Amino acid sequence: MDFSLTDEQSMLVDSVARFIDNDYDFATRQKIAQSDQGFSADVWRTFADLGWTAMPFPEEDGGLGGGTIELMLLMQHFGRGLVVEPYLANVVLAGGILRRCADTAQKKRWLSPLIEGELQASLAFMEPQSRFNIADITTTATANGSDFVLDGHKSLVFHGASADLLLIPARTSGEQRDQAGISIFAIAGDAEGVERQAYPTVDGHRAAEIRLRSVRVNSESLLGTPGTGYAGLQETIDDATLAVSAEALGILRALHEKTVDYAKNRIQFGVPIGTFQALQHRMVDSLMGCEQCQSLLYWAAMRTELGGSAARSAVSALKYQIGTSGRQIAREAVQIHGGMGVTWELDIAHFFKRFTAIETLFGNADFHLDRYVQLASDAR
Repeated sequence: MDFSLTDEQSMLVDSVARFIDNDYDFATRQKIAQSDQGFSADVWRTFADLGWTAMPFPEEDGGLGGGTIELMLLMQHFGRGLVVEPYLANVVLAGGILRRCADTAQKKRWLSPLIEGELQASLAFMEPQSRFNIADITTTATANGSDFVLDGHKSLVFHGASADLLLIPARTSGEQRDQAGISIFAIAGDAEGVERQAYPTVDGHRAAEIRLRSVRVNSESLLGTPGTGYAGLQETIDDATLAVSAEALGILRALHEKTVDYAKNRIQFGVPIGTFQALQHRMVDSLMGCEQCQSLLYWAAMRTELGGSAARSAVSALKYQIGTSGRQIAREAVQIHGGMGVTWELDIAHFFKRFTAIETLFGNADFHLDRYVQLASDAR
């Protein structure tokens, strides 16, 4: 099987690698993460100028016609650089919903400025009780003439406080956990009745709790046909799961490489600790874990390009591997660094915290193992 990159993909890798190496060192990242917004508007403009915000969208929508492979390559380097800019929230989640569910006029209104870097958007898909079940929605959208009135509570909305546009899955019919009856609405972040409570997350990113209190929207805010939003939501979350898995692999590679380098230079008993056979074995195990995750990432990316239930199975297999192998790799990195591995000043601790957040994002290893088994059973 040919895993070589095309010329365009190689150019993408070179551009993002140069950006991380030359313009986004750890000190810069920390300064940005601690700013009021939690990301840099200048860096986001650079993303747009380089075409990264347009990369995964079809050309007819104003994008560059990239796909899952390009997203995977980009997110790996974002993981290596611990990038805090809201690419996942804007491009993968909100952009993914708009690409799948919006009509032509809605795409022109919202997707085009998002691609150009002029609009910040967030998908508010999680609720306090939902855990990993994205169909578990209690937020309601009640028809009122030609309008809808939204009421509910959305939790852990990535960069929700800074979003100009909020995409809200709400229930227009059915029971709390039914997949049918879910509709998706686009509302302004500062609309009347929207209450946003921002907070920093453990991994240096930002999120918000959003409460909707009798928020009135017109029918032009409804994306697609009422009650049919679940399919687009599931496909978008699967794309996001693959994206954060690629980001996690970039983190794990960085952790392993930094640990090997540290072991070569840390002197104990008059010799580098990397000469101790027990530590060599542990670092080899970490390398093998990285390679296993890399292989599954390639496989999942290619299966996702084909679509269907097989793609969902591949994504779950990947997320399970990231969760199990990755946890061990991250722990080894911290342990071999010793007490320094948990200090604020060393990047190892921040890599570890971001990986820990990704480990449970969009479903932990246990959830995805169960989903993989269920999908395999359904395919028989």
